[in-house]
Amino acid sequence: MSKVSGIIDKLLFFTLVPSFFLALWLVFIWSPVERVMGAPQKIFYFHVGCAWVAFLAFIIVGYYSVRNLIKPNMNHHIAAGISAEIGVIFTTVTLLSGMIWGKSSWNTWWTWEPRLATTLILWFIYVAYLFVRKMEGSWENIARLSAVFGIIGCINVPIVFMAIRWWNTKLHPVVFGEGKDQSGGGIAPEMLLTLLFSIFTITVLYAFLMRKGIEIEKMRDTVRRAKNRAISRLAS
Repeated sequence: MSKVSGIIDKLLFFTLVPSFFLALWLVFIWSPVERVMGAPQKIFYFHVGCAWVAFLAFIIVGYYSVRNLIKPNMNHHIAAGISAEIGVIFTTVTLLSGMIWGKSSWNTWWTWEPRLATTLILWFIYVAYLFVRKMEGSWENIARLSAVFGIIGCINVPIVFMAIRWWNTKLHPVVFGEGKDQSGGGIAPEMLLTLLFSIFTITVLYAFLMRKGIEIEKMRDTVRRAKNRAISRLAS
């Protein structure tokens, strides 16, 4: 690991830790309790942040997938895989927190509302993507095949984001939308600040996990290559 890389990792870590605790304070103590939903509304801060990072993770997957289709590259293949793994985790958290929100707001754990349905489809696409990466064969062929799933999933990201607008549903709230004399779709300034800081914190968490995941996977790849070379020498 280079000196610059180590500095970046430390910067991310020492930004993440205080931001995490500050975000918890903003969510549970500083931000006001919503008048209609009450305390369960606070899951909204984690739900939106996780959804944003899930989108970001899959956009990164799409970027590296396009590059792998053009010319397979091990570093790109590793980065796409790590981002997909993190994205699946955050999409799972998004779905689960959305279900909790739905139970409090809509009195049901699940409804086939457009954004929920398209998010679930996105989750299935990337689970399939991760399974494809575990297939037997040369990493170049696997990189190209998994890249197809990665690009399909990335294309689904704007569909998920725009679903409530295209299908004109009133069930799922629009966070950053138009509202009379109110910023952020009509939420209170304290709530908006808490939301933005939560999104920032979860984004830093993604960046930290991404860098550490890539570092670990590269070490594993180095070990695998050394092991295969040793086996080849013994066989010859």
